[in-house]
Amino acid sequence: MTGGSGYFGSLLVDRLLERGHRVRVLDLHDTDDRRDDVEFVAGDIRDVSIVDHAVSGVDQVFHNVAQVPLARDPELLRSVNVDGTTVLLGASARAGVGKIVHTSSSAVFGVPETNPVLATTVPRPREAYGHAKLAAEWACLDAARAGADVSIVRPRTILGHGRLGIFGILFDWIADGADPIVLGDGSNRYQFVHADDLADACIAAGARSGADVFNIGTDRFGTMYETLDALCRHADTGATVRRLPAGPAGIAMRATARLGLAPFAPYHWLMYSKSMWFDLDHARDALGWTPRWSTDEMFAQSYDWYLEHRDATDDAAASRHRRSASQGIVGLVKHLGRVLPRAEATR
Repeated sequence: MTGGSGYFGSLLVDRLLERGHRVRVLDLHDTDDRRDDVEFVAGDIRDVSIVDHAVSGVDQVFHNVAQVPLARDPELLRSVNVDGTTVLLGASARAGVGKIVHTSSSAVFGVPETNPVLATTVPRPREAYGHAKLAAEWACLDAARAGADVSIVRPRTILGHGRLGIFGILFDWIADGADPIVLGDGSNRYQFVHADDLADACIAAGARSGADVFNIGTDRFGTMYETLDALCRHADTGATVRRLPAGPAGIAMRATARLGLAPFAPYHWLMYSKSMWFDLDHARDALGWTPRWSTDEMFAQSYDWYLEHRDATDDAAASRHRRSASQGIVGLVKHLGRVLPRAEATR
């Protein structure tokens, strides 16, 4: 398992252990909650000797190491996500690894021209992270053509117990009664996936022979406005959804992010007001998999987890998705929003 100290990687480790697998983790940093029966290899995914050691004697590799969009470093995005994947594929070939499951991203599709995104939809990324993840997929496809058994799993936006990052900001706002914001009228349909459902899909892909690509998300979801409104009603803190004009708000997100004042990445301002969802038929048919969590259920569970662990969600040593993103100027907007009239807020 690469990236086994991150949010999803650590969850996948636990799920594999539950199924009786022995697990070895390759990551830059260990975690305080790693189980004693999990072997840990400290190192960089771009280090050939370290990766050779990590995959020695391994039957399956689940590849989850990635630089996330918030890294904002195009060179780092490419060297970790693409070069690191290439190093892993080479080491796996030398070690005779039987199966590789590569976790990619829906960012490879950018803003889709039509929905749902099908198994046959051609990827067209729109920003550096999406381009890097697509290039990593190409490396996997090259390896498959050379004889490797590689499956690519593309998740929609991941939620679940312990998932923070940019969601930590959303949960902080709602917990304090501050109004979350949608861009435009919020009528864009937006699909998420629970980390447990994604883990099940990855494990199912690992058990299936033959190279393939699987798009993974929930099958019960609505618009962005409906999603946040349901969360506000679940939280019952007085927060209510506000609408802002998509154009000016997107420009403000881009400008403050480039100045280092806000925790946004290009994918956020590109997609927050856009619709995107996967067709799941291929994953259902090929993997015998179906999602268990709806969007409303996963948001409620994630929010409740946040409330229970709120005092420990700012651990600077944790991976980006296991800690809340720093709010920057967004924190000022939160406080201003609590004193401004709710002319744009509706239920």
